[in-house]
Amino acid sequence: MPRPLLSDLTAWITEAALRHPDALPGHLVERLGISGRSAHALLRKLVAAQWLQREGSGAKLRFVPGLMRQVVRRYALANLQEDLPWRQDFAPSLDLPPAVARMVQHVFTELLNNAIDHSGGTQVTVSLRQTPLQVQLLVSDDGRGVFETIGQHFQITDPALAMLELAKGKLSSQPQRHTGRGLFFASKLADIFDLHANDAAFQQRGWQQDHWHRGRPACTRGSSVYVAIRLDTERTLDAVLRRYSLDGQGYRFERTVVPLALIGSAQQVLESRAQARRVAQRLTQFKRVELDFDGLAEVGHGFADELFRVFGAQHPQLEMVALNMAPQVAAMVDSVREPLPAAHEPLPA
Repeated sequence: MPRPLLSDLTAWITEAALRHPDALPGHLVERLGISGRSAHALLRKLVAAQWLQREGSGAKLRFVPGLMRQVVRRYALANLQEDLPWRQDFAPSLDLPPAVARMVQHVFTELLNNAIDHSGGTQVTVSLRQTPLQVQLLVSDDGRGVFETIGQHFQITDPALAMLELAKGKLSSQPQRHTGRGLFFASKLADIFDLHANDAAFQQRGWQQDHWHRGRPACTRGSSVYVAIRLDTERTLDAVLRRYSLDGQGYRFERTVVPLALIGSAQQVLESRAQARRVAQRLTQFKRVELDFDGLAEVGHGFADELFRVFGAQHPQLEMVALNMAPQVAAMVDSVREPLPAAHEPLPA
């Protein structure tokens, strides 16, 4: 039998230490089919790598979970209730600051519920790892993929356009059952948030708030979401939920940021009225919309006119704010926002 590697043990050693703190060497002997000497050698390596801590000595020697912890589980999606895996399998193995534990619980249950209700798959794999610096969560299902799901319900075939709608928030294929807040707020709680599905990938980083970027796809089937949260973060669930209310005090989801770089670039300038109409979809669900032009050097007149003058005039109650505009973008937006002469007024010579 090949010698076990440390990586073969990390997915279950935390739970084993919690269940068998006084008899962990014997548990390794039985589970791995190795000698007592080999078991103690593995335990020394696990202690050195911070997966375990030694307590006591001799007959009173105990091994307890260290600063590194991990739980990995696979579940059938049929009849799965998202709170039970968290409460029974994951939370007991963690040792997180209370505010971080609250955020992780929220993200965990939201992502697992998405897999249950929306993926169309049969299984989901959940891996949660705690390190001395952060907690890392990976939720992967074998369903149709989030971008295919959006495409079927909203007739959006481009993953970047689907991601734009997810980035706005309030996107749900089952509006009677869901408000479309799950992925949106999960991403805002994270320091690192990666979404992979249907040969596409998008990333958001906590230090680049509300900015989404394309990533390298790592998932051809189903959806896979990776989340990392620093253990020393000053972020809290309550503050993040309040941030997107109009006054920053309540919990109503009234404000959003639209990262236009998802669908525009130097090679693909936002030029047309059709593009503007896609951007404007569902914006009336909010009271304030911040259109983020970061990363875009220019936009076309048709795009700016359709979005700011035509759409803006149709929805005067909606507050539209342009952010991070390059000089050309700012000049184009200003040009369409200027009042046009009335029909009876002569044009200047």
